[in-house]
Amino acid sequence: MRGRVKRKAGLVEAAARAGRDAPADPCPICGRPLGSKVEWHHLVPKSQGGRVTAAVHPICHRTVHALIPNAALAKDFAEPAVLRDHPGMARFIRWIADKPPDFHAPTRRGR
Repeated sequence: MRGRVKRKAGLVEAAARAGRDAPADPCPICGRPLGSKVEWHHLVPKSQGGRVTAAVHPICHRTVHALIPNAALAKDFAEPAVLRDHPGMARFIRWIADKPPDFHAPTRRGR
């Protein structure tokens, strides 16, 4: 297979895999049910030697990395419960609480 045919076959396979592997647990960051779009967050960043991942909403994942540097994630915020206590994340979680699972909005850097 070459070109477009190979890419399309890969996309079909990835979609089938995603349907099978869809996590049933809620997002560990915001607590809302996961939608059709899921990203895998390394609780300790890969650059800091982390291997354990958790399924999260894309908007939650982007917010974590916009607010907290990787070194701080590895040192102080490796657990979702501690991460939720970060002032910026707590503010984000209050804001996102009533949004649907696949809600998306632009993510800005923290204040």
